[in-house]
Amino acid sequence: MDLACRDGGRPTDAVSLIAVSKTFGADEIWPIIDAGQRVFGENRVQETRDKWPALRARQPGLEVHLIGPLQSNKAAEAVALFDAIHTVDRPKIAYALAEEMARQGRRLPVFVQVNTGAEPQKAGVLPQDADAFIAECRDKAGLDVRGLMCIPPAEDVPAPHFALLAEIAARNGLSGLSMGMSADFPVAIHQGATHVRVGSALFGQRPRPA
Repeated sequence: MDLACRDGGRPTDAVSLIAVSKTFGADEIWPIIDAGQRVFGENRVQETRDKWPALRARQPGLEVHLIGPLQSNKAAEAVALFDAIHTVDRPKIAYALAEEMARQGRRLPVFVQVNTGAEPQKAGVLPQDADAFIAECRDKAGLDVRGLMCIPPAEDVPAPHFALLAEIAARNGLSGLSMGMSADFPVAIHQGATHVRVGSALFGQRPRPA
């Protein structure tokens, strides 16, 4: 990350590392915490509820970000459990989160997920609809929109998708760019990423689902 920042002419502290700990247990996560990592990413509300309260009790100051899809019926738990939401992708989720934040007295930073490849199987607002949806999240739902997030198609060169996300963010006055994973985070950093979501490069091969 430091090398990519230097190559891109950026300060080495310009990018936050999100260690993607989904599917890994506490025994596998703790060595990463012990090494100094403080920001983690999880995909599921239930998994986060099961393992993170104990980890946070053992090490204060940890952050857990939701980087997976969210259903509206899980909004209350998500607001209670997470420190940031990276996957706001439709009005129903935006308003459910806003309602729960008001109810719980928490104002979490959120990222709007953009489906830069317009993949039908993937979550995210389409690029041509992003401006209107960002405005709705900020002006109508009252969310604290910090930036945008994307997951480029696996078969595509990622740089054009990262550049598109940065362009959408810039014209909407957003500084946060949650983009880049283990295989392509240096490219994402060169394109302006402020958060990279890295799992296998830290934890190794992900366990297969039961």
